[in-house]
Amino acid sequence: MTADLEVTTATYGTDAQAIDIYQPAPTAGPAPVVLLWHGVGPDERDVLAPLARAAAGLGLLVCVPDWRPDAEDGGRAHLLDSLRYVRDHAASHGGDPDRTVLAGWSAGASPAISIALAPDAVDGWRPTAAVGIAGRYDRPSRITGTSPLTELSRTTAVPPRPIRLVHGTTDTQVSAHHSTELRDALHSHGWPAHLETPASDHAGVIMTEYDPHLNRCRPTRIPHAHQAGRTTATTLATAASATTSP
Repeated sequence: MTADLEVTTATYGTDAQAIDIYQPAPTAGPAPVVLLWHGVGPDERDVLAPLARAAAGLGLLVCVPDWRPDAEDGGRAHLLDSLRYVRDHAASHGGDPDRTVLAGWSAGASPAISIALAPDAVDGWRPTAAVGIAGRYDRPSRITGTSPLTELSRTTAVPPRPIRLVHGTTDTQVSAHHSTELRDALHSHGWPAHLETPASDHAGVIMTEYDPHLNRCRPTRIPHAHQAGRTTATTLATAASATTSP
C-alpha cells in the first residue's frame, strides 16, 4: 500500500541537515504528522526508510531527519531544529502540525519521550503523542539532560494521550526490560501507557536487519522483522489517530 507515496528531501537547521518527507496518498484533509528520529549512528535517516514507508502507507506524513549523536552537544540542536522544521513546514507538505507524534528508535527514543514528559524543553510545546521504539529511559536525554524516568518522577505536566512503546522480545542490544520499566513507572504515576512486544530484535522492530559488513541496519523481508515493523507502523498510526485523551 505504498505505491502512491511521494518521498522528497529537504534541509533543516543551520547545519543544513537532510530530512526525508514521506507523503501519503492525498486524502480529504491534512495528514497526521510523525517526526521519527534514528538511533546512534550519525546521519542514518535511511535506516528508518522501511518503517517510514510502512507508516506513510497508513496515511501518515512521516518526517525522518539526519542528526549527529556524535556532535558536541550530543545532537540536541539537530533534534530541536528538526522539530522546529516540522512545526513550521509540515503544512506545506500536506500535514497537520497540530497532530504531531514524536517518535524515536534506539538512541532516538529517549528524546522523544522526554519532550512529552517535560514540555518546558520546547517552550511549553507538547506533541500529540509520543512513541519510543527499542529505547532505554534510565540515561540522560539528549534534549533535557535528565533521564525520562527522572523527568517522570518530578513532572507536573498533565498526562497526554498514552505514551506508546515498542520493544522486541529478543532484543540483545537494548533489553526490553527498559521499556517495561518505563511503562510500569508511567502507570504508577497515573500516566496512560501501552507497550507492544513483538517477537523480534533491535533491528527487526524497524523492519531491518543488522549487517556487520556494513556496520548498519538494512531493509529485510525476514518474517519476524516484517511483522514487527508492521506492529511499529500500526503503533505510530494508532498514536496519531487518537483525538481525545484517554
